[in-house]
Amino acid sequence: MPAVSNTSPVLNLAIVDRLSLLREQFREILIPTAVLEELRVAEDLPGSQNVREAIEEGWIRVVEVKDRHLVQVLERDLDKGEAEAIALSLKVKAEWALFDEKEARKIAKDLGLKVTGILGILLRAWRDGDLPSLQREMEALRKKAGFRIGTELFDELVKQSGKRRDST
Repeated sequence: MPAVSNTSPVLNLAIVDRLSLLREQFREILIPTAVLEELRVAEDLPGSQNVREAIEEGWIRVVEVKDRHLVQVLERDLDKGEAEAIALSLKVKAEWALFDEKEARKIAKDLGLKVTGILGILLRAWRDGDLPSLQREMEALRKKAGFRIGTELFDELVKQSGKRRDST
């Protein structure tokens, strides 16, 4: 089963040149039309080229969400991309739903979806030996992508990554 992603994981990993982690961990990523619009891949923005290539290669696929009623209900609390990503995740019975935003994560979990975000993806890659330094990747996210990571969470993940991979 594929994973469905909202904008943030795709965009931010593309900006720090780590989009390939999505392919390695999930093989195929589905994104709804609203997420494609938010990614603005036709523009010359940081990460756009990486996302365009992934779509051209076919491992990121754009899927139109048909259940407009569910999307409208979800849009009461979420933006369009988040609402469509949750609706698509439910429709395709996604193995993973990829969200970084707190409210979207909460609603997705409440609806029974298995959720992870960019930090979970980086942590898994580090544990698998695909990243030499979790701290360096999180710092790149902060600096290049403007991704916000709370100080306590940042410190906790740095502390975890200071341990041996097989002891976490």
